[in-house]
Amino acid sequence: MKVTILVDNVSHNGIPGEWGFSAYIEHKGNHILLDTGASDLFLENAEQLGLSIEDVDYAVLSHAHYDHSNGMACFFEHNGHAKFFLQEGAKENCYFKKFILKKYIGLPKEITKQYPDRIEYVSGLYHLCEDACLLSHTSPGLEKIGKRESMYQKTARGWRPDNFCHEQNLILDTDDGLVIFNSCSHGGVINSINEVKLAFPGRKLKAFIGGFHIFSRPENEIRELAEQIRKTGVEQIYTGHCSKERGCSILKDVLGDMVHSFYVGLELSF
Repeated sequence: MKVTILVDNVSHNGIPGEWGFSAYIEHKGNHILLDTGASDLFLENAEQLGLSIEDVDYAVLSHAHYDHSNGMACFFEHNGHAKFFLQEGAKENCYFKKFILKKYIGLPKEITKQYPDRIEYVSGLYHLCEDACLLSHTSPGLEKIGKRESMYQKTARGWRPDNFCHEQNLILDTDDGLVIFNSCSHGGVINSINEVKLAFPGRKLKAFIGGFHIFSRPENEIRELAEQIRKTGVEQIYTGHCSKERGCSILKDVLGDMVHSFYVGLELSF
């Protein structure tokens, strides 16, 4: 399996970055695009890195936020065949809401209506392709995290703290164990890891790849999270985006060589 980071906050070797995430995954003869970043930059960077968006067989949206989905229309324009897989809970209703401030942070408006034949909604444990699955959150109480982070969903019943029903884990099975992707881990990296362990009991967890949304968390909380990660048995952590450099640095201070920071153009092989 080969993973290439197309979009991250950290640019590298002249290839620009942005606040967002996108990864190009080659696995068992299939090409998977995870997220499209906050703009068309994922396409430009793919071209610079010698990767073809036209060759993508499956596209996956990790969760329904703009910095992972704003390039969706661009993807559809440059790839005429691949389905885009979203969780059933993915709607145009995600907001940052604090006091009187309400800021829309969700999917591109009307994107699901513009491309209904290209979007596939899934839930539970879904087999995507050979040795690749999508997994919904099953952990209870995730709305507490939404409330803490001032993330809300606008519903017919009014404003509700986000329970991240629109977020999903991508799990790839390799010869060396499972590799878990969750681009922002809004529902909690420990929750994601434990959900995967329940779905695949006894399996080795080779790596977790994604942001942890810890850029604004106190240092003591990040250090405690690092110790919890150590106990899960995951062998390697690759993180960036909403972990930001500060979060990555604290994780590395606790977990040492187990933690790796990603940047635009980084290639990982498993």
